[in-house]
Amino acid sequence: MTTNDHSLDRLFAVIAARKGADPKSSYTAKLFAKGAPKIAQKLGEEAVETVIAALSEDRAAVTSESADLLYHLLVLWAERGVTPDAVWAELARREGVSGLTEKASRKED
Repeated sequence: MTTNDHSLDRLFAVIAARKGADPKSSYTAKLFAKGAPKIAQKLGEEAVETVIAALSEDRAAVTSESADLLYHLLVLWAERGVTPDAVWAELARREGVSGLTEKASRKED
C-alpha cells in the first residue's frame, strides 16, 4: 500500500485488508458494511470525545481518544479511496507555507 514504515501506514494496511471481510469477523468490516455515513458519524463522535478529554486535561484520555480518532479517520480514508501517502504528500506540499497563506489559496465556496 505505501512505501512508508509508520504505524499509521501499517494500521491503514490492516484496515484496508478488512474491507469486504465478513462484518461478523471484525469491527472494521462492520463499519465498512455500514458505509461512509456511519464511518463519518463515528469519526465525528471520536473527535468530540477527544475534545472533551482535552478540556478535562486528562492526558491518558486524550491519548486514548486520539488513537480512536486516528483509527476512525483511517477507516474513512480507506472507504473513500484516500491513501496515507496521498495525505502525507499533501502535508509535504504545505510544509513551509504559512497556514494563513495556504488557507487563502483555497477556493471559496
